[in-house]
Amino acid sequence: MLACLAALPGCNKAEGADPKTATEEKKDKPADAVPVEAAKASHRAVAASYSGTTTLEPRAESQVIAKTSGVALAVLVEEGQEVRAGQPLVRLDADRAQLAVAQTDAQVRKLENSYQRALKLVDQQMISANDVDQLRYDLEDTRAQNRLARLELSYTTVVAPISGVVASRSIKPGNFVQINTPIIRIVDRSRLEATLNVPERELATLRAGQPVTLLADALPGKGFTGKVDRVAPVVDAGSGTFRVVCAFSGDTQLQAGMFGRLRIEYDHRADALVIPRAALLDDGDPAVYLVRGGKAVRTAVEPGYIDGAWVEIRKGLKAGDAVVTAGKVALRDGSAVTVIDAPPSSPGKAVAMASPQR
Repeated sequence: MLACLAALPGCNKAEGADPKTATEEKKDKPADAVPVEAAKASHRAVAASYSGTTTLEPRAESQVIAKTSGVALAVLVEEGQEVRAGQPLVRLDADRAQLAVAQTDAQVRKLENSYQRALKLVDQQMISANDVDQLRYDLEDTRAQNRLARLELSYTTVVAPISGVVASRSIKPGNFVQINTPIIRIVDRSRLEATLNVPERELATLRAGQPVTLLADALPGKGFTGKVDRVAPVVDAGSGTFRVVCAFSGDTQLQAGMFGRLRIEYDHRADALVIPRAALLDDGDPAVYLVRGGKAVRTAVEPGYIDGAWVEIRKGLKAGDAVVTAGKVALRDGSAVTVIDAPPSSPGKAVAMASPQR
């Protein structure tokens, strides 16, 4: 036992004899390279655009109301039917209005005869000029009442104020209609409009006539083209935005009320230096990790337009420079890196909505 106890200190010394040496060797050993994915800066076309979401609206819409009261004798249109401006929609009971017209017609004829006789008598000085004037005023008043009665009679036939399609109707034959009651809704779908409230910083970039692309959620995989129809010349002080109205043809599958994603393209660069958008660092000023000599070098850049998955680089890089696109989180300036193969990115134009980088 004494012999064993004497041997133990030697064994412990042998096992832990070089902790300092092991630490020094660990310090001298180079750090493992961080595996990353990289892409080269290249030239391609990019477009500057503003993107937004909105709901499509018809060019014109009318809520048809009854201008007089009466029983609906006939409803001449159905939902989904195309109508023209001035086309009869509903016929109301017109008996009372017709009697009013007949009554005023008789009064007009009576006063016309009296007035003509008075004109002959005044030449013979058998009637005063004041009486003649009174007859003329009464005749004009009765004629106005007759025109009013005919107007009320015309209201018994409800006509379409605009051309379009019947979107809804809330009346059936035999219903009693109160005056000013909405009975039919007509929408003009020959042209659809989409209104965007755009931040005031874009006021100088958007103007009428610029092309617009629309993607509707209800029609996946299909794109529709239109144009900017009008731009409000003033900015709303409360929201700091201005209105931009885009127009689309109603001959397509688009329908009023659809939710859409719009992209207004206002500038285009045919040969811009670009890198994948994923290469940009999001920890401060615009920068990327440039792969140089097996190390990641943090490099400041000046980005330009962002077009989908691509970002234009105006300063800081040149064509052929490799930038890190995946694995940036584990990197520091000067970190050793190993570039691994990455799936090839499509050089074609991005489908995603683009927005300008300010």
